[in-house]
Amino acid sequence: MPIPGTPSRAELVEHLVKTRIAGDVATPRENNLLHYRKLANGERNWWLGLELGDRWTDEQDVLAVMAERVGVNDDPEYRYGQDTIDPELTVDGLDRLAARLRKAAEGRQRVLFATGHPGGLLDVHRATAAALRTAGCEIVVIPDGLQTDEGYVMQFADVAVLEHGATLWHTHSGEPMKAILGGLEREGRPRPDLVVADHGWAGYAAQVGLDSVGYADCNDPALFLAEAEGTLQVAVPLDDHVLSPRYYDPVTAYLLAGAGLA
Repeated sequence: MPIPGTPSRAELVEHLVKTRIAGDVATPRENNLLHYRKLANGERNWWLGLELGDRWTDEQDVLAVMAERVGVNDDPEYRYGQDTIDPELTVDGLDRLAARLRKAAEGRQRVLFATGHPGGLLDVHRATAAALRTAGCEIVVIPDGLQTDEGYVMQFADVAVLEHGATLWHTHSGEPMKAILGGLEREGRPRPDLVVADHGWAGYAAQVGLDSVGYADCNDPALFLAEAEGTLQVAVPLDDHVLSPRYYDPVTAYLLAGAGLA
């Protein structure tokens, strides 16, 4: 069961390992390396809304960034078996994210929330949005009637998601974020001051110059490359779909406390 209240750093690290949000995660090494190779080969589904050009065409360069920023095994000869996310790097990322949320709250900024992983992270985003609203921020309401080739772009509990066949949809695409920003422009409404998201929602927002922060798994390297390049402000490494969404509750509690939003 999730630990109650707001955890200390040490308690959160222990929880992350116990629930496999970090530490020895469920994603196997071979899956990680396959995704790094697909990104390096230019398969755009793995670029997560970013434009990486020819800057990351070497799989080993991608692996080096992921070892540094996520904590995966840095040995290129390690091809199969267990891979890892360093829980200390997860908490470091949450601390950086908390600092950006604090800035948003102090400035009463307009903030847009979105997720391509609703099965795991929807409630993390929802709770963060609620805390920022209480602090005086405007949570951006997306325009009605938005659609991409994958489905409809909708908003539930303040979080933009992709809906397909009456189901909330997992997506890597940046097209839903592109649709939102285009819809806001058509309505004459300002862009958000900050995007809090994951997958292509975070990547596309960063690519077009918005302050963007987000969460990413060890098999989704694009956001960490963007953070390394300075395009994305914060990428928090964690397994983005563990056994129960409730396992993320201590993560959210720690984040909001750090941001002064608890």
